[in-house]
Parts: sequence; structure tokens; C-alpha cells
Amino acid sequence: MIVSVARSQRRSQGKSPKPDAPAPARMSELARTYPRYGYRRIRIFLGRDGHGMSAGRAYRLWRAAGLQVPRKRPRRSVATRRPRPQAPTSANQVWTYDFVFDRCANGQRLKRLTVADEWTKEGLAIEVDGRIRSGRVIEILARPVSERGAPLYLRSDNGPEFVSRAVLGLALHAGYLTPPK
Repeated sequence: MIVSVARSQRRSQGKSPKPDAPAPARMSELARTYPRYGYRRIRIFLGRDGHGMSAGRAYRLWRAAGLQVPRKRPRRSVATRRPRPQAPTSANQVWTYDFVFDRCANGQRLKRLTVADEWTKEGLAIEVDGRIRSGRVIEILARPVSERGAPLYLRSDNGPEFVSRAVLGLALHAGYLTPPK
């Protein structure tokens, strides 16, 4: 008896092993090792391992293995909980101080401490040296304070020279910092 079946349905499956057989396992292993890499980069690694393939084939195997690059989670913003610094309204109200790094032609590292008034943008002190420690930071800050008087606020980053006990002691003594409760 002859059954009416379409020719496309009568194809027999080949008995040769699939050429893609080792690739998806290696692809899954690489995806676990490098979670932020997609199928394009993983395809390069597979090519180095001897599993060369086109981008389309790599994508097909990637999707068949159920792999995907995890979404980036948004970073939690810490600064939103802190009050924003107030802008100065007059001269000598807010001073900022920070380090600027540079190198000489001979390769020697230079460290510059700059102290500026935020309202006038005037440079109050600039000290250049290869090394400036916390005690020297206090001396440099004391010079403009003795000439102009103390500002209401001192603003700096959290570098090791600025959070040392000596500088924090000066800030606490001068009233720039409130003691912890």
C-alpha cells in the first residue's frame, strides 16, 4: 500500500554525528566563565579552540542553548541620600582643596596641593612637591587662614591626606566638622 506523504516528510536523518555537538557545551562553559560576553565574543573563543563557525551559526547555537547576557543592574546612588553641598554666596565662605598630579620631563612625580575660593575662583595657595603629607597639608591651609581668616566651609575629597587624624582634628577644632554622636 502506498501512502500519500510529501517528499519533504520522507527525509531520513543522517547517522553521522552533528558537527555542532561539542560547541554548545563549550559555549555554555565559556558563558559561565565570562558572563558579560555575548555570542560574538564567545564565537572568537570557540574559533581559537578549533570550533570555527559563522556569526549566524554561533547565534543559532547560543539561542538553542538558552544563553543570554544578563542585564546590567543599575547602580544604587549613594549621593542621593546625602544633602547636596550648598553653593557659596560670597567670598571666603567655601574653600576647596585637592591634589593635582603631574610628571617632570625626567619622570619625577610632582604633587600639587591647590587651595581655592569657590566664589572668586581665586587660587589661595599652591604647593608643589614630590610628597605632601597630612602635617604639611595643615601648614599650607594655615597660611591663607592667617591672611584672610577662616572660611565657613572646607571642601575636599576623601584622599588619605584629607581624612588623616591630623587634618580631621584641625577640621573638628576649627568647626568645619561636627563631632560624631
